[in-house]
Amino acid sequence: MLWVKTFHIVFIASWFAGLFYLPRIFVNLAMVPADSPAERERLLLMARKLLRFMTLLAVPALALGLWLWLGYGIGLGPGNGWMHAKLAIVVLLIGYHHACARLLRRFETGTNRHGHRWYRWFNEVPVLLMLGAVALVVVKPF
Repeated sequence: MLWVKTFHIVFIASWFAGLFYLPRIFVNLAMVPADSPAERERLLLMARKLLRFMTLLAVPALALGLWLWLGYGIGLGPGNGWMHAKLAIVVLLIGYHHACARLLRRFETGTNRHGHRWYRWFNEVPVLLMLGAVALVVVKPF
């Protein structure tokens, strides 16, 4: 079980690195002047590659988490309400990941509707979700 937990943590940390950095690329994309198509294309390429890579990291992170939960029974049974809250955060993270993919498509099609300030705030969401998930796992408040 400790090896499964180790790899789960490594893949989660790696996935979060992408969740932190991709919106930062969006901030830069939102600031690209209209007369800089090369800069825009370079940032779009970086964003596409990062999204693909972080999706590949998310799959084993989630699979290993399911293995810990259902295979080893971590968080099952009475007194494990924290796990339900953590799973809600995981669902929000998957939604955030999906939202990043949708936002990237908007940049690619030229239909982005948000400015760089919006993306700076959007970039803070995974930090808050990570804080909540870690606090629930470590403290197990309920």
